[in-house]
Amino acid sequence: MLRNSGVFKPFVNFCSMSAGPRKIIHIDMDAFFASVEQRDNPELRGKPVAVGGSGSRGVVAAASYEARKFGVFSAMSSRIAQEKCPDLIFVKPRFDKYKTVSLVIRSIFRQYTDFVEPLSLDEAYLDVTHNKLGLKSATAIAREIKSKIKDQTNLTASAGISVNKFLAKIASDMDKPDGLFVIPPQKVNEFIRQLPVEKFFGVGKVTAAKMKQMGIHTGKELEQKSLAELVEHFGKAGNYFFNVAHGIDDRPVVPHRERKSLGAENTYAVDYTTLLDLDKKLEELSETVFKRISKANSWGKTITVKVKLSNFSQMTRSHTQEQVFHTQEAILKQAKLLLREAFDTGMAVRLLGITISNFSKEMEVNPQLTLDFE
Repeated sequence: MLRNSGVFKPFVNFCSMSAGPRKIIHIDMDAFFASVEQRDNPELRGKPVAVGGSGSRGVVAAASYEARKFGVFSAMSSRIAQEKCPDLIFVKPRFDKYKTVSLVIRSIFRQYTDFVEPLSLDEAYLDVTHNKLGLKSATAIAREIKSKIKDQTNLTASAGISVNKFLAKIASDMDKPDGLFVIPPQKVNEFIRQLPVEKFFGVGKVTAAKMKQMGIHTGKELEQKSLAELVEHFGKAGNYFFNVAHGIDDRPVVPHRERKSLGAENTYAVDYTTLLDLDKKLEELSETVFKRISKANSWGKTITVKVKLSNFSQMTRSHTQEQVFHTQEAILKQAKLLLREAFDTGMAVRLLGITISNFSKEMEVNPQLTLDFE
């Protein structure tokens, strides 16, 4: 957790378990999904590629750098992406392939440290303060990792190196693609002070606009604000902004991130307006969700149904019970009840989702046993 006290502590006082600042690397694969597709299909190389659905309801999951030059980015609707880049080539995602490549990359990370915290298939934090090879230079380690990734996968990665996770993540985005950017301890304050607020991780368009209304355009101006003032304007996030403006982020690299939820959702090519149609879609989703929680052996007590309408408004409904959801039928039954809480006649639904969370360590199911002695 980031410090949330009002006592300012400069980053130089933040050390790892031994003397000296931590050495954190953030590795981010370059346009990962799209790069895998270009690697595996020579006809796609050098061309604008988007991984995702090409239909009117499709969404871009990843865009090649050739596509990004036209303003195509992940999470953009496929329709808008096609308008920005008429020659855009859509490729269906192959998540099993991406996962396989990701496992190769993670095996390279673990040659240097067991303190690896994956954020997704294509990025991770590494704490190499005390690494397996006894190397003193985190920059040298990052270079070796990049080289091995290139040799073993024929893909490029960008690396950011600094004293904490916040700075390492920003650094990895400074020199993409195939970049390596270092923010050494003695340069932390200087780097943060010149950084535009839009570059601070966690500052979106709305927050950036609010900061600029307060006269905060760079890290230097953010640093000059008191904790009380930032909390007043930004609530709990004010603690975070205060800390990172002063170079403070003592979150550890967590090797084993506990899965908090499992689910599935679909955006549909047409809007659905009747419960009969929506129930059928929930049945398909419940089957997918049950397969996923069974495979992961993760059984939860809370179910959430997500509904997005044609006007892009969104709502969720949740239910928690004493025992875990242990069958597809139980998931589907409760999902239908939650849908009816959210759905009104006349609504046009474009997306449905089901998520299971609140996992129990043991499958707490106590059905009445029937012994087949007869």
